[in-house]
Amino acid sequence: MQGFRISPVQVYLVAPPMVSWGLERLVQTEHPLMELLGTGCDIDVALAALAKEEPDVIVVAVESPADLPRFADLHSKCSAKLLVVTGSQDTALLDQLVLAGARGVVRTSDPPAALIKAIEKVNAGELWIDRSATSRIFMEMARQKAADANDPEKSKIATLTTRERQTIAAVAGDASAPAKVIARRLCISEHTLRNHLTSIYSKLELTSRLDLYAYATRHQLTETGR
Repeated sequence: MQGFRISPVQVYLVAPPMVSWGLERLVQTEHPLMELLGTGCDIDVALAALAKEEPDVIVVAVESPADLPRFADLHSKCSAKLLVVTGSQDTALLDQLVLAGARGVVRTSDPPAALIKAIEKVNAGELWIDRSATSRIFMEMARQKAADANDPEKSKIATLTTRERQTIAAVAGDASAPAKVIARRLCISEHTLRNHLTSIYSKLELTSRLDLYAYATRHQLTETGR
């Protein structure tokens, strides 16, 4: 009886060339259990490539807080599990990366086998985070949840539907556009747009499109999906 063939873990690397060179060879030594789909020198390059590739795990080199926004963007635009490789000793940065979607963190000072083990664990749906970091992150999540509960505006925003958020983004993105133009962009009728706006005004306690534009800008609701 022929045994089942195990599919290799599909890995994509995002790192500068000097870092990527070593990571590539490390992953390639695990063939056929792991397969390297490709590499990108930064997240923008990776996003373009990931429109065609579907990795299981993306290994991302991160060294600076400046990388956080693009890392969060990568997390929002792909379904792969994200694993961070870093030489940073900044625990606040590492915690923020996990809160932004990282499933694990491997330090460059760790032995090479740690990266392979981390890829396997993350691919299996587990976290690769040390105990002290886990404690800090849970405390931060609890703090943020408490802060959100005490913020009436966040409570209002949480009641918005996905379609209503899309409507807000469309209105805020072009405050002077006529209703028929916004409706056309959303592929809905003007009547439906008016219904959406009436519901939005009620939920956010606003009275006009000008109020909505100011509110959306203040609370970062100007992008679809925020």
